[in-house]
Amino acid sequence: MGLLALVFYTSASDHPFFRAIYRFIPVVLLCYFLPALFNTFGLISGADSQLYFIASRYLLPTSLVLLTLSIDLKSVLKLGPKALIMFLTGTFGIIFGGPVALYLVSLLYPEVLGGIGADETWRGLATIAGSWIGGSANQTAMLEVFGASPVLFSQMIAVDVIVANLWMAFLLYWAAKPALLDKWLKADTSAITALKEKVEKYQLSIMKIPSLADTMTILGLGFLVTGIAHFLGEILAVYIGAHYPALKTYSLDSSFFWLVILATTGGLLLSFTRARKLEGVGASRMGSVLLYVLVATIGMQMDLRAVLDNPVFFLVGFVWMIFHISFMLLVAFVIRAPFFYVAIGSQANVGGAASAPIVASAFHPALAPVGVLLAVLGYGLGTYGAYICGILLQLAFGN
Repeated sequence: MGLLALVFYTSASDHPFFRAIYRFIPVVLLCYFLPALFNTFGLISGADSQLYFIASRYLLPTSLVLLTLSIDLKSVLKLGPKALIMFLTGTFGIIFGGPVALYLVSLLYPEVLGGIGADETWRGLATIAGSWIGGSANQTAMLEVFGASPVLFSQMIAVDVIVANLWMAFLLYWAAKPALLDKWLKADTSAITALKEKVEKYQLSIMKIPSLADTMTILGLGFLVTGIAHFLGEILAVYIGAHYPALKTYSLDSSFFWLVILATTGGLLLSFTRARKLEGVGASRMGSVLLYVLVATIGMQMDLRAVLDNPVFFLVGFVWMIFHISFMLLVAFVIRAPFFYVAIGSQANVGGAASAPIVASAFHPALAPVGVLLAVLGYGLGTYGAYICGILLQLAFGN
């Protein structure tokens, strides 16, 4: 919190030095990378800390409640099908990018096909596909299906985390100035602009100075919905796991999946009640505070030195991500989709429910629910997409 305060305090400063820094480096990127540097140099330990668990399980769902509290659902739906098209494009980019990346890198480094010991690299890459399309539950499923060794799996987790986090950092950087990329993509951003203006106009119409009672009501309501989501989510996950094991394919036995779904649903339901007026006393601002804490704790998980452990695996990961990005930009150019759709379509795949709302809200807090909705779709497609990617890898490189 001290680090976040320092970043935001200096970003609001009129000092020429700080103004020069923040002209090139977005606030959210520093909130993300400074904890990563602290972790890399051993000043803190992301592995030993429980902060990410607390932030992802309690602060994230609460922020989703507060960010969706004043959502204009009709306006969000008017954003059209391009967001869904870009999400599916990202999924296909990951499915086919794995085999392409491994093939290209193997031309330069044939030894990469051997993996670690007798373990074949493709088995580990299938677990990355699970993570990048669905999430940790899908990643674990691919580990069971394709049988990567624990040593190879640990290497692949490092590739997954570093490559995905660096891509997220890139998205956070461009989220602060998407106009340049939108111009290059010749995108129609009118629907997004209309939504942002409508939300801002509504905020101004109901805004007032919050009292202590207002702030306590905001936090109380947000955490209350999160508590209910935890309670019901655990029951649903256990029940489905015990009685409908076939639904595990869709991650429906994951309590985190239900936590995100129920918290978002709770916020949407509250948007049809008088609770919507809490936006006037800072509901979404409070939600953004909680989301920035999550940004910092995600940064804490990154150790940049891991790239040196097995650089060839990281080369495969980077080529894979470049294929995924290039495919998305090509389709975005063809259908004239705004960069916002590229960013959340990619992050809903690669980052999932924990980070898609962060990237979406970096464009505008009103857009956070779009990231959630697409990330939830990723849970459903994750196992299928990753399995197809794993089969393609096995057919191409398996013995």
